[in-house]
Amino acid sequence: MITKAKKEKKKLTPAEEEIMQVLWKIEKGIIKDILKEFPHPKPAYNTIATVLRVMENKGFVAHEQIGVFFHFYPLINKDAYAKMQAKSLIKTYFESSLPKLTAAFAKEENLSLNDIEQINQIFAAAKEAKRE
Repeated sequence: MITKAKKEKKKLTPAEEEIMQVLWKIEKGIIKDILKEFPHPKPAYNTIATVLRVMENKGFVAHEQIGVFFHFYPLINKDAYAKMQAKSLIKTYFESSLPKLTAAFAKEENLSLNDIEQINQIFAAAKEAKRE
């Protein structure tokens, strides 16, 4: 029997997120390609290799062997991961309530009138879509 926890992907650690950002940018690459995208001081080759294996075990990346090289690529796109993280944030800190999240940002952040207008347009479009 598969439990709910096993069906859900785990979160990426900050180090894993850094590598994932690179993979989303380059789409597919060997470890040297990934290292090229890091600023100095660059992490060690073995560190990247180890983190990629962990990410592979978590189900976030996979690899294809071409010759002697392993070409790594993401199994989840950036938008899907962002939505997953946003849902987790809302569930964990805002009692699964989008209105509570929105209220928290509206009260705490220095929103400009333009920001508020853009948010209102997004909600108005979502409201119209629900009516159709």
